[in-house]
Amino acid sequence: MTGTRLVRGALIAATVALVTGGSLTGCSSDDDVADAPATTAPATTSAEATAASSEPVGAGCAQLTADPTVLAALEAAATQPVGTAAATLPPLSTLASVVAQANLTAALDAQSAVTVLAPANSAFDAVPADQLNALLADLPRLTSLLQHHALPGRLAPEDLLGEHTTLLGDTLTVGGTADAPTISADQTLLGAGDATVVCGNLPTANATVYVIDQVLAPEA
Repeated sequence: MTGTRLVRGALIAATVALVTGGSLTGCSSDDDVADAPATTAPATTSAEATAASSEPVGAGCAQLTADPTVLAALEAAATQPVGTAAATLPPLSTLASVVAQANLTAALDAQSAVTVLAPANSAFDAVPADQLNALLADLPRLTSLLQHHALPGRLAPEDLLGEHTTLLGDTLTVGGTADAPTISADQTLLGAGDATVVCGNLPTANATVYVIDQVLAPEA
């Protein structure tokens, strides 16, 4: 129940932030400002930092929370291991099918702490049919590609930035900002443009998920 409340609260907070575009502040007169003693901004408390790190990031989060079916699935995912959870999330149904085809669902569920860069259905739809079919028919290559999308540990947005060793054992570099992480085009399967996070920092029982708009490719 606690996990469900955290997911709902974090998603609602993200939606409010996206809609309002900022925070509301109180007004004061010029005299009040002049008479007030000089102060410094209070340091961020550990609780505030934790709350910030738990909020979803990505321009697509508002759209996800607007769909009751997806929102309910996200809430349920907080108590499920990631391989199982992916199968219940409508935006990740293709990924869940591909993971199952590679016999990796149980392996993902068994991870104690992992970050998954999860291509949305649209990311797979963008891959030409002949190219996708060839990938799906090559089990060793498919397995390597999927392992490349997983990073050890549960990474908050600020920790996602930088260079990481994937579960495949190769390197993946995430750029951009904590609010809008990106992965350069040369690290994607199609190489047509940078991959972006649609909505991320989503918790499951054993993972942190970042839904991305492209399929990534392991190092050659």
